Amino acid sequence: MSQDAPQDPGNNDNPLFQQFFQAGQSMAQGFAAFFQQQGGQFPQMQMPQIPQMPQIPQMPDLSQILPPSMQYSKEVLEELKALHEELVAKRAKLWESMLAKSMGKETDFQVLPETGDRRFSSADWSSNLMFDFIRQNYLLHSKYVMEAVEKLPVEDDRAKEKLRFSARQYVDALSPANFAATNPEFVRTALETGGKSITNGINNMIADLTRGRITMSDESVFEVGRNLAITEGQVVFENELTQLIQYAPRSEKVAKRPLLIVPPCINKYYILDLQPENSWVRYVLEQGHTVFLISWKNPGQEHGHLGWNDFLEQGPLTAIRVVQNITRQKQLDLLGFCVGGTMLASALAVLAGRGEKPAATLTLLTTMLDFSDTGDIKLFIDEQFLATKEATIGKGGLLRAMELQNTFNMLRPNDLIWNYVTSNYLKGQTPAPFDILYWNADSTNLPGPFACWYMRNMYFNNYLRIPGKLEMCGVRVDLGKLDMPVYLLASREDHIVPWHTAYQSTRLLGGEKRFVLGASGHIAGVINPAVKNKRSYWTNSNLIADAQEWLDTAEEHKGSWWSDWAAWIAAHGEGEKPAPKTFGNATYKPIEPAPGRYVKERVV
Repeated sequence: MSQDAPQDPGNNDNPLFQQFFQAGQSMAQGFAAFFQQQGGQFPQMQMPQIPQMPQIPQMPDLSQILPPSMQYSKEVLEELKALHEELVAKRAKLWESMLAKSMGKETDFQVLPETGDRRFSSADWSSNLMFDFIRQNYLLHSKYVMEAVEKLPVEDDRAKEKLRFSARQYVDALSPANFAATNPEFVRTALETGGKSITNGINNMIADLTRGRITMSDESVFEVGRNLAITEGQVVFENELTQLIQYAPRSEKVAKRPLLIVPPCINKYYILDLQPENSWVRYVLEQGHTVFLISWKNPGQEHGHLGWNDFLEQGPLTAIRVVQNITRQKQLDLLGFCVGGTMLASALAVLAGRGEKPAATLTLLTTMLDFSDTGDIKLFIDEQFLATKEATIGKGGLLRAMELQNTFNMLRPNDLIWNYVTSNYLKGQTPAPFDILYWNADSTNLPGPFACWYMRNMYFNNYLRIPGKLEMCGVRVDLGKLDMPVYLLASREDHIVPWHTAYQSTRLLGGEKRFVLGASGHIAGVINPAVKNKRSYWTNSNLIADAQEWLDTAEEHKGSWWSDWAAWIAAHGEGEKPAPKTFGNATYKPIEPAPGRYVKERVV
């Protein structure tokens, strides 16, 4: 970063940010005063009088108000001044459009939200003149903030991305939809319910403060083992970190090779076994596979010393040996999801270094092996953050579930924070029951040594992609030695594993590869039941192309990628055999019915 660049441009105390929104505040206050004059009644479209337009502040002399560490060149100041003048002109047009509307006239000027922004979808935001102004005034200033950010001379890409992220968090938090006085849906709901919605909202907020998190789903509807994770099976092995579930077959004949699933250890495995109609596990069973799945324990203080190697040894490495023993099959079909895929690929690289090749096929769902671009998550993981975590929990302790949950929610604040502030607290609504959001709230701790090693070596240093750079379980790992057929799935709108980053796995693995891009995000892109035939997915056999070229020439298919995967793995099969009639074997006997104890342990 140049010496002229700001030291902390993302700080919300930045006078630039304050100036951006203070400039339009007096105009909104004029409309609020008018609302008070109406005696507290919900204002109608036809207004008897429009308050006089307040004087628009001039662009301040930034060279006088900014500290020396935040001084900008003359060229930058001129660009900011021009941007401010454009804002002034658009504000004048907005005011004129409000005057025209008040007199029943049509107007062409309108400030529109970004595509997909649902905060102002209620008709009250546009049909009511006062709130229409508040909405458009906010959108106008929000765009001004984000455009001004792009003008600032931040040479370091990471610092610029932090600035963008901070600015976006700032403008999202200041949305008029988040405040009672400026949200027409709050006003209307309060009037329609005689104030009961306000009482309900306060009670909802108190309940969430007690539990320490925002409620996103009606949690009274769901229970793991009652209507979630109910696919029949038995726990056939357990250690201090995992339980291994073997599921009951759902066909008379099954593929000769069993399938072992390694889910992420962040949150719970039952994202892959929600309700029967959207259970990936059930779907795979119905395709004629014998399915085993790892259920990770929710770590407590007694597990705070465990590191990356412990998770590999007690997780996929042990599970592979147990499944081989139970099924008497040397080679398995293996599937990993998210960080579970990263751990599975790492474990297979360890085995390859030992001369073992237990995987006949490998499926990786929304998994990163190359961490060159991790999206907004990388903005949280810098040297200062890592040094702090390593000093506090790197040798023992826990990265708490609440911290992980809050971090992921901040990546999509309008969907995962402010949406519920508006509906739960302002409008006093009870969230609708939604199994995926129930699962999303069921977060897990991570042992400090595991988390610190993972963040530094994967996210920060991106060492996994370099052959021989990392030592795991006594072996220098090389992903290029994984020469089995691989099915790679990414999701086009994934904010946790950007699809173009997942695509880089095609450059690292040594075997035949099929890359498939699904629609939607990190979870919804994976959990897309074939029977519903929703969304779409893209395929392209040209893996020499870069990610964007691959997409530009890819073929779109309507429906779920599940059917594509089923056809792919069937094509790599070795025939069928009668379905097993018992769980486990003499060495690994059933311990308890699925879903087991570990998945039911909650910490949030």
